[in-house]
Amino acid sequence: MFYKEERLALFIDGANLYAAARSLGFDIDYKRLRDGFAGEGRLMRAFYYTALVEDQEYSPIRPLVDWLDYNGYTMVTKPTKEFTDASGRRKIKGNMDIELAIDVMEMADHVDHILLFSGDGDFRRLVEAVQRKGVRCSVVSTVRSQPPMVADELRRQADNFIELQELAPFIARAHHHREQGSTHHDHQSGPTMYDPDDRG
Repeated sequence: MFYKEERLALFIDGANLYAAARSLGFDIDYKRLRDGFAGEGRLMRAFYYTALVEDQEYSPIRPLVDWLDYNGYTMVTKPTKEFTDASGRRKIKGNMDIELAIDVMEMADHVDHILLFSGDGDFRRLVEAVQRKGVRCSVVSTVRSQPPMVADELRRQADNFIELQELAPFIARAHHHREQGSTHHDHQSGPTMYDPDDRG
């Protein structure tokens, strides 16, 4: 699937990958993920996309964003937008698809193989466009969740489909039973993606 001399770039749809890993029951260790793929070829860039709630006093994703920023990831963030839907409910919107698509198209001239960490079917045309430039594209997501996280049309379009559950032994975060106040292992592997609803 990989050639030692090929130039690789990772494009991680943060919310999508988090949901996929969560549905399979594990957290991702982003240091292991980056190091693992760096060993497969020449890793040029690892992009991570996420929307941030700006006016929140404490954002549970902030430690992860900061850690990734310092540890070899190119962070692409934007503030979420709040709106009221037709039935009067407040909703938060934070879609990063356009940002990811633009970066993929720009990087396509500088890499041989793109790894897209998302199951979003909207990316099918993006994968097709990149392939026309002579770049291979692998999609990392899961069909083992209920329902499957990857859109069938995206999976068909990709050169390779990498099942996230099969990557788990190599990229899953080891859970330590820690005493309160002890966070020493966070510095070794970086924070995991915390559930935005979990304030604990």
